[in-house]
Amino acid sequence: MSSVLITAREIHPIIPERLRQSGYEVVMLPEPDEATLLSKIGQFEGLIFTTYTKVNQALLDAALRLKFAGRVGSGLENVDLVYAADKGVMVFNSPEGNANAVGEHTLGLLLAVFNHIVRANAELKQGIWKREANRGLELDGRTVGIVGFGHTGSAFARKLRGFDVEILAYDKYKSGFGGGQIVESSMEEIAEKADAISFHVPYTPETHHMMDQSFFQRLSKQPVILHTCRGEVMDTVAALDALEKGKIYGLGIDVFEDEPWTNASKVSYEVYHQLWQHPRVVATPHIAGWTVESKELLASVLMDKIEAWLQQGKV
Repeated sequence: MSSVLITAREIHPIIPERLRQSGYEVVMLPEPDEATLLSKIGQFEGLIFTTYTKVNQALLDAALRLKFAGRVGSGLENVDLVYAADKGVMVFNSPEGNANAVGEHTLGLLLAVFNHIVRANAELKQGIWKREANRGLELDGRTVGIVGFGHTGSAFARKLRGFDVEILAYDKYKSGFGGGQIVESSMEEIAEKADAISFHVPYTPETHHMMDQSFFQRLSKQPVILHTCRGEVMDTVAALDALEKGKIYGLGIDVFEDEPWTNASKVSYEVYHQLWQHPRVVATPHIAGWTVESKELLASVLMDKIEAWLQQGKV
């Protein structure tokens, strides 16, 4: 019997169930170390994985029988897509599955920063009653910039429909998506006009430290920065400097250059600690797309794609 290896941890049970229905034996090996994975991958025709499994040349060379690899989630920065194609391995992902969750979470971060919700909550629980110091800002009448208008960027735009805002959206690889509240824009226009800027780009060499010192220096309106895509899209040191110098009003952040940040190998512990102490930083531990609903939808979208390919030979 053909078999599929699942290295993803805590996946929705519909993935192994549907693989078995398609005639596969399923082996669960959550987040194995590289040596273990390389020693075992050669016997499998399929692989189901998340961020923590590197589908690189070494793995693909060892995966002698591999026909497909399914990423539960969106980002494919941990996959050598060119080499996979050369090896005849079909790669799937499911960015549609958690786009709505990321859109909702991003809106939550923005409102939390504008209205000092996290800080005021913490103070209240300590018996501190501060009203004037926690006077917030309203979103209506402001301009929101969205960088990257794919699944999550467009989902965030939909969440903003109930607010009287103008949306400036930039996507290097898309056009023709403007209309209504949404104005197709350049990065220069967003840097000049936006009161909040949200990033929804994949992590690639091109987007590494897209938010760097130069980017923060170009900002005109002291915006809130919302960061829910991939940690290394933002230069953490430059972001802290921008906060301290007043180039940005605040930061809503869900992803980090080090995950968990306590590893502190790419950015120092001291820099992270200073960020957490800043009164206008709201941070969450990479949970923007991590909802009960998205867990099932990520799985079902991925299996829909894999099954269509298995049955029809096409995506």
